[in-house]
Amino acid sequence: MVRLERLRADHADTLLAFERANRAYFARSIPDRGDAYFAEFTGRLAALLAEQDAGVCHFHVIKDDRDELVGRVNLVDVTDGTAELGYRVGESAAGRGVASAAVGEVCRLAETTYGLLSLTAVTTLDNPASRTVLERNGFTVTGDFTIGDRPGVRYTRPF
Repeated sequence: MVRLERLRADHADTLLAFERANRAYFARSIPDRGDAYFAEFTGRLAALLAEQDAGVCHFHVIKDDRDELVGRVNLVDVTDGTAELGYRVGESAAGRGVASAAVGEVCRLAETTYGLLSLTAVTTLDNPASRTVLERNGFTVTGDFTIGDRPGVRYTRPF
């Protein structure tokens, strides 16, 4: 069982610890955020919360049944009824259906709470787990995409 919580300032310490603990794990499948991300975390979090307050993004942490932060799922660049989905699940929760459940829940929120009409997402071709999560949640491939120097695909899900 997973639960989404809208990102808040009081998530800061736990979120930073999560990102640090999973940095190497995430870097195996997506570009590393770099040292500046961690050094400037407090300011970056404040900027994210301001974007959320302005309605241009919707950020969430993923909590497990023990109330531990195990991932993130976000809707960014909200405009004209659409947004881009992004998510990451920590190594300790990988392979347990957490990403699929969290993406499903944020899709429900996107439609019912945030009033969106569609979502887009991208992933690399060498990340079959992410592709499976998207496809299980009704996303379909709509084109090619490059993430850094890695080939990928773009997905779309209408509501």
